[in-house]
Amino acid sequence: MMRHLRIGIAVLAAGFIASGCVSSGTFKKMETAKNQEIAAVQQEKAALEQQKVNLEKQNADLKQQVSSLGQQKAGLEQQKAALEQQNAAAQRQVGLLEQEKASLMASSQQTQKQYEALVQDLSKEVEKGELQVKQYKNMLSVELAEQIFFDSGKATLKKGGKAVLKKVGDALKGYENKIIRVVGHTDNVPVAKSLQATFPSNWELSVARATNVVRFLQEVGVPPERMVPSGRAEYDPVAPNDTPEGRQKNRRIEIMLIDKNLVTEMTKTES
Repeated sequence: MMRHLRIGIAVLAAGFIASGCVSSGTFKKMETAKNQEIAAVQQEKAALEQQKVNLEKQNADLKQQVSSLGQQKAGLEQQKAALEQQNAAAQRQVGLLEQEKASLMASSQQTQKQYEALVQDLSKEVEKGELQVKQYKNMLSVELAEQIFFDSGKATLKKGGKAVLKKVGDALKGYENKIIRVVGHTDNVPVAKSLQATFPSNWELSVARATNVVRFLQEVGVPPERMVPSGRAEYDPVAPNDTPEGRQKNRRIEIMLIDKNLVTEMTKTES
């Protein structure tokens, strides 16, 4: 088109020259001006084309940014929903922990009251040294002195020991939320050869003593389903076995009152 325009100008100029309307110098000036005008238009056109390209690129970039922002928004919404779920779960956990705390405090207070009541019920026997009452986190323990309840190497309850044990049984009846574990303990002195036909080792002796205590407690009214007899022989000492005093402390019957819930949890864990 520009070529045709130049040709048209040339033909028109030639016509003017031929007719004598314009001089050759004037024509050159006109041609130069037109060429400059054409060049300016071309530059303007090129600039507009470049602007068009830039705008299209900017438009594409903006669309990409919009798409990216949309994805970021969706991601943030998902994070918000996840955080809200975590917060709700944390709130529920806090509520459960508060309940457990309250339950533990109530259980601790109950255990303390039970301990005080047990000490009160058995205060005379404690003063005489016939037994000891101890308190652990969620357990109560009554330790019976072996010499009061059994002759050396034997598992038959002595008459005097039965009177004390009946008092213990009467005190234990009221603890319906407890499992009663009766554990026999011995020192590390082997069973005399004359008795080994009945008790081959301290294992059998400790278990037999615990079993006889359980049977007597059942006779005085403690529910048998709440009791568990066991023996530890000499393997759970509370004092060194190298002195007579230490061995005497180790020869004992331990009656432990354990929360039913704790026993249930231990059973679940073992299974």
